[in-house]
Amino acid sequence: MIPGSIFSGVKENIEVVLEKKEPIGLALWDSLVVLHPADIATFLGDLDRAHAKKLFLTFPKTLQASVFQDLSESLKVFVLSFLSDKDRAEILGATPLDELTDLFEDLSDDDLKRYLKLLHKKDRDTVISLLQFDPESAGGIMATDVVTLIEDFTVENSIHVLQRLQPDQDLHRRIFVTNQEQNLVGYVNLEDLVIHSPSTRISAFMRKNELVVQVTEDQESVAHQMVHYGLVTVPVVDQRGIFLGVITTDKLVDIIEQEASENVYKMSAMAPIKERYFETPFFKMAYERGSILGVLLVAQTLSSIIVEHYEAVLTGFLTYFITMLVSTGGNASSQTSAIVIQGMASGEITPNNMMRFVKRELLMAVFLGGVLGLFSFIRILITHGTGRLLSGIAVSSSLALLVLVSVVLGSSIPLLLKKLRLDPALSAGPGLATLMDILGLFIYCYVSYLILG
Repeated sequence: MIPGSIFSGVKENIEVVLEKKEPIGLALWDSLVVLHPADIATFLGDLDRAHAKKLFLTFPKTLQASVFQDLSESLKVFVLSFLSDKDRAEILGATPLDELTDLFEDLSDDDLKRYLKLLHKKDRDTVISLLQFDPESAGGIMATDVVTLIEDFTVENSIHVLQRLQPDQDLHRRIFVTNQEQNLVGYVNLEDLVIHSPSTRISAFMRKNELVVQVTEDQESVAHQMVHYGLVTVPVVDQRGIFLGVITTDKLVDIIEQEASENVYKMSAMAPIKERYFETPFFKMAYERGSILGVLLVAQTLSSIIVEHYEAVLTGFLTYFITMLVSTGGNASSQTSAIVIQGMASGEITPNNMMRFVKRELLMAVFLGGVLGLFSFIRILITHGTGRLLSGIAVSSSLALLVLVSVVLGSSIPLLLKKLRLDPALSAGPGLATLMDILGLFIYCYVSYLILG
């Protein structure tokens, strides 16, 4: 059958063709779907809109995409109006770019924003619907309502799109560029669109991204990298390189503030409190603070056991220096842990230079322990004379060893926690202070026992 007779037959028997039940309907359907897409597109234009819609929806997906490219611009707009977002994305993704730019001219501004977003999110919607992003991951904080361009767009096309989309979508100085498969390929700056000729394609002058983050990457890691590279926006992609969204400066500030607040709470051995202080229920705050204090109180009973065990050693003169040694050990460990936590937070201490840092801190521990031990020994000689020589040696040796242990633990525990994928801030504050109180008392008692008997 020639196309004209097929179209006449379909138009006269449109209902049975749509139902594909009777022999004539099946025969006409089979003859229709094997015709050239351009002929089918012309035929759809001759039908009333209601029948054209029903017939188009019965076509296989591949035929829909082929026919769509040959429809008139007004009919393309009509077809897009009744398709699902998924079908729109597939059809727009299969449409040549030169035809897309023509289609954009016939769309309303609202439709342009919606369809262009679908085009750039060809696989993005599927990814976002399937993945449950961690609220503190890049996927959980990224902005998706941003303008992106396709590498084969010309400067003229790009400027026209940007003009029509403003001010309803976020427009940054750096505009990211994808290919038709929605893989991130680079970026352009707004000023680049001004200095190049209208016919120049984006791919001719786009730049390489200094930083691309994975959708599952932790927000704190993203913030550190943005600060390190001095970036105000970074793109977010999935494991296939599909562009998903961006993280902006506003979000960067929020991340830094949030992480800083969490670290303060963790360094105080408390779980982060989301509400404001006066908005937090009194008993909730009491539980958060009292539970950890109770645990530390129980841990401190080890100090009582140590004192009781070495009661004979600690009588008299040596008891005067217990608080001095214990507080010095706690101060040394807290000082060291603060340095390493800040170093890791700022990116100065990394896995590449970790051993260098450990060696430097070990040398620092030996130096500080020696200096403070010598200082305490001289002080005892000045205030108590040579009659307390052995006791002075016991005190100064204990102090030197305690400072050495404190610095080593203060530097190594945060690194160990980082290795275990825990927050290094947990090593600071009351927890470390309690540990050093117990260790300090034990070291003092045991060293004094060895020297004095």
